[in-house]
Amino acid sequence: MKFGGPSLVDTHAISRAVRIVAEYQLKGHRLVIVVSAFPNVTAELASISERAIEGNLEMINEFVEQQMKNYISTAKECIRDQGILHKVVDELNENSLEMRGILRSIARLRELTPRSKDFVLSFGGRLAAPILCGAAAELGLKSEWLTGGDAGITTDENFGEANPLMDITIRKVRTKLEPMVNEGKLPIVAGYGATSPHGATTTLGRGGSDYTATLIAASLDADEVLIWKDVQGLMTADAQIEPNARLLHRISYAEASEMAHFGAKAIHPRALQPVMDKQIPVRIRSSFDRTTEGTLVAGDREVKTGAVVKTVTLVSTVAMISVTGAEMVGLPGVAAKVFRLLGDTGINILMISQSSSEAGISFVVPREKLQQTKNALGLGLIGTEFAKNIASEDDVCVVAAIGAGMKGTPGVAARVFKAVAEKGVNVRMIAQGSSELNISFIVAEKDGPKAIQALHEEFKLSQI
Repeated sequence: MKFGGPSLVDTHAISRAVRIVAEYQLKGHRLVIVVSAFPNVTAELASISERAIEGNLEMINEFVEQQMKNYISTAKECIRDQGILHKVVDELNENSLEMRGILRSIARLRELTPRSKDFVLSFGGRLAAPILCGAAAELGLKSEWLTGGDAGITTDENFGEANPLMDITIRKVRTKLEPMVNEGKLPIVAGYGATSPHGATTTLGRGGSDYTATLIAASLDADEVLIWKDVQGLMTADAQIEPNARLLHRISYAEASEMAHFGAKAIHPRALQPVMDKQIPVRIRSSFDRTTEGTLVAGDREVKTGAVVKTVTLVSTVAMISVTGAEMVGLPGVAAKVFRLLGDTGINILMISQSSSEAGISFVVPREKLQQTKNALGLGLIGTEFAKNIASEDDVCVVAAIGAGMKGTPGVAARVFKAVAEKGVNVRMIAQGSSELNISFIVAEKDGPKAIQALHEEFKLSQI
């Protein structure tokens, strides 16, 4: 089980999470729990780590003291047993000393490295886990909290988005956690963080706590991964955009991965890989409303007759870049040059389209990376035979129609573009994956909601 930040938003949510765990244990389930940082904490840790290079030690002290005040207050509200509370507070103070130490080191050196930033960010889970562990102990659960590294998750040293070393991870996780679970002990693992073979603290990138859960599940051959959120599960559309959005009861790994890539925030595509390999189902449920079973993500693609598209998604924080020039026609290696430049700069490309004339390549990047992308391309391409013009737009969004039923079904694209055209929406760029599980396209940002509503209506997703 993994509990996300919103499922730990306050003392009531933490108590609810612990009661859920106790219910499952009473039914005879053997559990491993993964916890995220409390809401907004990872962003706060990222901010203070970046500001620490200013050298302001007083600011660092104030930050750590405020964090400890918040955590200890939460612990006192969740835990009444003074013996358990005293142990939890000691663990929180111990972690705070480490956090203060690394931040002061960054301040003194006036340098923030990827390695030291990962160490700072790992404290989100490391400060949440002892509190949940203490709350579980108060309910009589025999619990013990661990960091991701303590649990056995081992990665390379690609700080910021480390890659698990699966053979080592499986062996270490089994060695550490299997005896605990077999003895009836409840391991509570701080999500997001891991350890390299040389002992450096690493992090697993965005969605890292989900990744922690699926890595442990794959290592232990778990029956199921249960991800507890503040939403019922995956939906046919964002309910804030489309009021008639419905819960998806079952989708495939491939469909869930496409949804995650195109804006659905319930799970990260990297997190699905370990369980896909082992065919372990993932269930996404709400810890606040347990009247539904949520969304089951499993291996087989369920295609109902007539149900071509299952969901429509929107990614608004993007920018589009076009590289054009008549000289590009027939010139080998243009795309390779463009994408190598961006790869070397660490920029992730979300979507690609190239005209059949070969006179232009368009692609989509995260909006916050727009200037960095333009700089890299300007330095690498302008003045060469590869391109004459680089244009960009930052008032766009990606709309994607996703569903296993699209594969081999003629006329889907025609329905998609006819539906949005009838709402007066102009399509600026189109891409379709070879899997035929999605059609994605770029429209003006202001037209994104209209496009979502048009597709939801066209494919009758409110009737799923």
